Amino acid sequence: MIRLVCLAIGYAFGSLQSAYILGRIKGIDIREHGSGNAGTTNTLRVLGTKAGLIVFAGDMLKSIIAILIVKALFLAKYPELGILLSIYTGAGCVLGHNFPFYLKFKGGKGIATTGGMMIASHNLFIPVGLLVFFSIFFTTHLVSLGSLMLYIGFFVQTVIMGQMGIFGLETPRIIELYIVVFMLTLLAVYMHRSNIKRLLAGNERKTYLLKKNKMDIETNGDARNYKGEGEDEN
Repeated sequence: MIRLVCLAIGYAFGSLQSAYILGRIKGIDIREHGSGNAGTTNTLRVLGTKAGLIVFAGDMLKSIIAILIVKALFLAKYPELGILLSIYTGAGCVLGHNFPFYLKFKGGKGIATTGGMMIASHNLFIPVGLLVFFSIFFTTHLVSLGSLMLYIGFFVQTVIMGQMGIFGLETPRIIELYIVVFMLTLLAVYMHRSNIKRLLAGNERKTYLLKKNKMDIETNGDARNYKGEGEDEN
């Protein structure tokens, strides 16, 4: 039951769509421009770097806040389940971000939200996650590749840390943890299936932080003109 509560709390926070909200403040529906994805990368490309960073921070913070609330509510009662409840909450955030009910289940791809989950779940996830994602991104400028490797690295690190006894979970619960993280990894791969096809074909769109990504919404920001050039990754 406690796991369902954590999923529900996570979903409630995850469904707060930073990209959609910021887009509305600026007078657009972000889902009608660029790739049509309500995530960090599409916001960066459509509204510019500043807007993209705001959305990135918002999507991370909603996971962090949700997990901190769960820890405040339940950690004293279930001290042995700290990491497991954190991951369940983070999973709920990812589901809420990807499939927000009030936007007809059309959201983002959950990478920034996952980053927040990693930060709030265990401090050892932070340096490894940063190293994996940004080393790939700054080398290739491919957000999708960095995102996929982030998730694969997250799963591998979870298993290694679990087998080392760092989480302090008994065997059935550590296996449960592996399964939840593995399912999140599969979801990330599924959400990036079109990106994977383009990566294999060598025509995935690159993203730059220090160069102009912002699109002219009036002339070429319409999703119909942008689809197929490289969908959003987050």
